[in-house]
Amino acid sequence: MPPKKWCTHTGLIRNVTPRSAGCEECLKTGDGWVHLRMCKICGHVGCCDDSKNQHARKHFHETGHPLMQSIEPGEKWIWCFIDEVGFTPEQ
Repeated sequence: MPPKKWCTHTGLIRNVTPRSAGCEECLKTGDGWVHLRMCKICGHVGCCDDSKNQHARKHFHETGHPLMQSIEPGEKWIWCFIDEVGFTPEQ
């Protein structure tokens, strides 16, 4: 059985609020998105990898901020782009 992968970046998580009500870049260009993700370091809101522009991933590549939380209703999981693992934060 392969070893479990864990996120080694949980110490970077900050108590942030979304900086916008939708994907920041898509709102500027008039594009749409599939799902929204919020950076757990700075609050940037970007669109998911299923969206045409993948702004959450681009935010990671531009800033190095690896942790994106789903801000879809009923979802609380976080994805770490560096460790390539998803997890639910402890309450």
